[in-house]
Amino acid sequence: MPRATKIVATLGPASSSPEVLERMIRAGGDVVRLNFSHGTAQDHIDRAKLVREVAARAGKEVAIMADLQGPKIRVGKFEGGKTMLEPGQKFILDGASKQLGDNGRVGLDYKDLPRDVKAGDTLLLNDGLLKLTVDAVLGEEVHTTVVAGGELSNNKGINKAGGGLTAPALTAKDMDDIKTAMSFQCEYLAISFPKSATDMEMARQLANVAGEGQRHKPGLIAKIERVEAIPALDEILRASDGIMVARGDLSIEVGNAAVPALQKRMIRRARELDKVVITATQMMESMIVNPVPTRAEVSDVANAVLDGTDAVMLSAETATGKYPVETIQQMDAISLEAERADDATIETDFTNKRFGRIDQSIAMGALFTAHHLGCKAILALTESGSTALWMSRHNIKVPIFGITSQPVSQRKMMLYRNVRPLLMPAFRDRDQALASAEALLVEKGVLKPGDTYAITCGEPMGHPGGTNMLKVCRVA
Repeated sequence: MPRATKIVATLGPASSSPEVLERMIRAGGDVVRLNFSHGTAQDHIDRAKLVREVAARAGKEVAIMADLQGPKIRVGKFEGGKTMLEPGQKFILDGASKQLGDNGRVGLDYKDLPRDVKAGDTLLLNDGLLKLTVDAVLGEEVHTTVVAGGELSNNKGINKAGGGLTAPALTAKDMDDIKTAMSFQCEYLAISFPKSATDMEMARQLANVAGEGQRHKPGLIAKIERVEAIPALDEILRASDGIMVARGDLSIEVGNAAVPALQKRMIRRARELDKVVITATQMMESMIVNPVPTRAEVSDVANAVLDGTDAVMLSAETATGKYPVETIQQMDAISLEAERADDATIETDFTNKRFGRIDQSIAMGALFTAHHLGCKAILALTESGSTALWMSRHNIKVPIFGITSQPVSQRKMMLYRNVRPLLMPAFRDRDQALASAEALLVEKGVLKPGDTYAITCGEPMGHPGGTNMLKVCRVA
């Protein structure tokens, strides 16, 4: 069985050469993430072009995910680049300061902080490594006492324990970056810090307008990293094409102990609502500098796979780490082992479940039939990829092949768990399409004479959302 769980790899200085990128794709990278927190618009355009060229050379399509920066909730810069804060000392976060910071105060990139906090609040800086208690807010100055000290350097992030920062999900920079991402037609657009469905709806409208000239509409991924997003999870999911369990900022706001249960809940709910889900942040963090992961990291990746995540994501591990290719190889091996140990329990997925659409019912029928007949594969002839997506929401050991004539749909399906997307010319004649699909899988060595497989398609052919036929076939 090929690996079902997909791997998202972040591009950066360690992985931007054609040679390393090709090795990463060949090692198992399925989606390439462009982090818009770093680099210029032209940098991202050039990297997207490189990804397309290298993927073609490697003989494998990959999806591109443009990850927007979101609001800069950060301190300003220091004289000398950093300072050391000691427990018990007083420190001022100054929204009005335009000077370089020192050991007593620092300016803010996020000017609204004085209006978002009050005495008694806890602020966490630099990914939660530093902890400050707010003593008072005096005009534009937030006066604090250092509880947990350490080094604080330029532009480190600020989080408020329990959430409550009012920064909008989409900044002016994000709006410009959406235009950049649409210029190279990214398959997925990741939105940072959404708090509601409205944030996602605004991002979708901006993306659709920016992509109108190329008639391109990306899939939208909501990064769940604010405490306010948790009670709004269902509405955010319904307004998105998927979510990212962004465990870094989320753990700072809700506390580390709460994250594992939230991760399981988010993965389960995304699958129930037919959305994709990516598990991210520090999955193989030690491999930034070490050639092998820790046992805890191995368990972390394996548990996300067993939870049913569509994809596991690498950030600094492939962007700036010393072992980008080896990290993907390790993640590939861990995912495969976890999948082998996972039992298919498809019957329980259908208990008391109703399907209101013909195409969705056909997809579920194909899963049930293929599982019980022991089919070698499920072939979903699909224009948009929706049929393959619905099939991929259920745990089944039979590989699903999403066969499409649309390159964009092929790339989008690279993120779907247990789906192998393939490109095939469009056919108007049903029998010709079915015969060509079988021939394609035989050519690739998936099917051989005597094998049974299930295949779905729509009549008339070529209409998105029109899947209405299921057929079980045996290769002659």
